[in-house]
Amino acid sequence: MELYSGWVDEGFGAVADAFSRNFAEFPELGSAVTVFVGGRKVVELWGGVADERTGRAWEQDTAAPVFSCAKGIVSLCAHLLVQEGRLDLDAPVSRYWPEFAQHGKDTVTCRMALGHRAGIPALDAVLGFEEIAAWTPVIRAIEEQRPLWEPDTAYEYHGHVFGFLIGEVIRRITGLTPGAYFRKTVGDPLGLRAWIGLPAKEMDGRARLTEAEGRPAMPGPEHLLTRIVTMNGALVFPGLDEPRGWNDPALLGMELPGAGATASASGLAGMYAAAVSGIEGHERLLAPEAVTNAVHEVSSGKGWLGFDAGARWGSGFLLNSAAFRPMLGERSFGNDGAGGQFGFGDDEFGVGFAYVANRMIGHGDARANRLIEALRGCLNA
Repeated sequence: MELYSGWVDEGFGAVADAFSRNFAEFPELGSAVTVFVGGRKVVELWGGVADERTGRAWEQDTAAPVFSCAKGIVSLCAHLLVQEGRLDLDAPVSRYWPEFAQHGKDTVTCRMALGHRAGIPALDAVLGFEEIAAWTPVIRAIEEQRPLWEPDTAYEYHGHVFGFLIGEVIRRITGLTPGAYFRKTVGDPLGLRAWIGLPAKEMDGRARLTEAEGRPAMPGPEHLLTRIVTMNGALVFPGLDEPRGWNDPALLGMELPGAGATASASGLAGMYAAAVSGIEGHERLLAPEAVTNAVHEVSSGKGWLGFDAGARWGSGFLLNSAAFRPMLGERSFGNDGAGGQFGFGDDEFGVGFAYVANRMIGHGDARANRLIEALRGCLNA
């Protein structure tokens, strides 16, 4: 009996084999993978359980929390504005958001922020859950924040600040928060099941996250890494079901642009396919020169905390890295999520890819990498 449903085009059977092996060899609960090539869907697979409490099956259009895959959505919005001539990534953030320039942040550019080089990976202000949901208190805290290092001299993952910082630039230019701007310009016109701020009508059908045994614990609450991912404890991580955990409808429904996306595999892959090749008869969203701008390396190596996970960052996107997130090549760009989810695009191969799961094994675990390795073989990449 098969553990999954769906189909693959001829020549992509290796991806189905890898998807099946994930269920056999990992503590997989429910998941899905979608691949577009040249704007056409060539892989659509889903299987397992969306809600462990009830046994509800994962369906073709099931959406799941995908954490920092949100950064890819926000970054796509930024690059669309660049392409339209409304945003200059090498201009100071303060050109669009004058209040940001306080306390030595006047030299911070949008590209520094997209490359995690702005010097403000966490905030000193301790904000409550409702304040974060309200947006403006976070923006005021960013304005008041002093950089931890001289901007552009080092980099460190900016977690939630990334989304609010770039998101406020998007809001200042368009009048819309990034989640709303994405839905208006990309998500709704293309019918993509991907959101930053999950609509109430989608809550009941979403996949619920579970923790795999042995998942590494976070350091103490005062550690910078913990402060980065929890916004000083206002958001529970890795907790899931308690209030403010990542199965909480209140959290999933707010606009949390650094790590609060919810998407189906088809929705996330469709976004990247739309960017690099176009889908549904639409022209590609990003011209080749826009992709070149996105994939130019901005940060890599040891971060400010002294860790080197092997990640390479372009302007808002993870880049191809054999040590961290192997993709297809130097034109690949994407973003991953804390539960193992991953989406990317590549305009050399015309690919949009996404893997979405609800069993949180560990950041950067091998499930998506196995699927990409199989896809690479199918494409002779």
